Amino acid sequence: MTLAIETEQLTRTFGEVLAVDQVNLSVERGAFYGFLGPNGAGKSTTIKMLTGLLAPTSGKMTILEKNPLNAAESLEIKRRVGVVPEGLALFDNLTAREHLTFVGRMYLLPPDTLQERIESLLGLMRLDDEEKKLTLEYSHGMKKKLALAAALLPNPDLLFLDEPFEGVDAVASRELREMLARFVARGSTVFLTSHVLDIVQKLCTHVGIIAGGKLVRQASLDEIRHGGSLEDCFIELVGSDTQSAQTLDWLEEGG
Repeated sequence: MTLAIETEQLTRTFGEVLAVDQVNLSVERGAFYGFLGPNGAGKSTTIKMLTGLLAPTSGKMTILEKNPLNAAESLEIKRRVGVVPEGLALFDNLTAREHLTFVGRMYLLPPDTLQERIESLLGLMRLDDEEKKLTLEYSHGMKKKLALAAALLPNPDLLFLDEPFEGVDAVASRELREMLARFVARGSTVFLTSHVLDIVQKLCTHVGIIAGGKLVRQASLDEIRHGGSLEDCFIELVGSDTQSAQTLDWLEEGG
């Protein structure tokens, strides 16, 4: 079994706050891995460490069989990885074409290859009719699609997606799901965080669940479904607080 991502006792603290607590991830190559957890569980912090945006406090990481904490190997990893970060990281005063051109040049793509891929991605994301708009004029959904186009541009072996479907309309969401399914079918790997369990069930082959900074479950989706639904497993492991419902009994009372 070849792993695209492997961590050992991966930990990150912020002062006295333990955000990620000794997480051991194993993500096979060719997997569509869903990384789930409630708000504040440590999902985005974990992705930031895996993508080199944040140094771990302790622990080890291996990405595409290379060490991201080694400067030379880290550069090679970056050439083979695409990322849609939490904040999207777009340039507001560029058009979509200008943004993708800049990204492609950073990856040292040959000019002909770059232009061919830009045309394909703009058409696929339905951004080719918005040529004159600056990114700051885009809707949130359009920005998400541009960020995904930039992540796919270098034809990566591994794709990190932090809440990629948030704010995306139903039509675009379906198109993106189909595209990502094809991406994985060719043998590439996707590491996805999402709060939408329905999307995870439709797309993912494997799931990791984090709560309170700890990885509380990691298995194939088939294994989890064998014991019930993904939602039941998630609620059982993460826990549900009924206090909020109890304090809103007045909503059920007549005026």
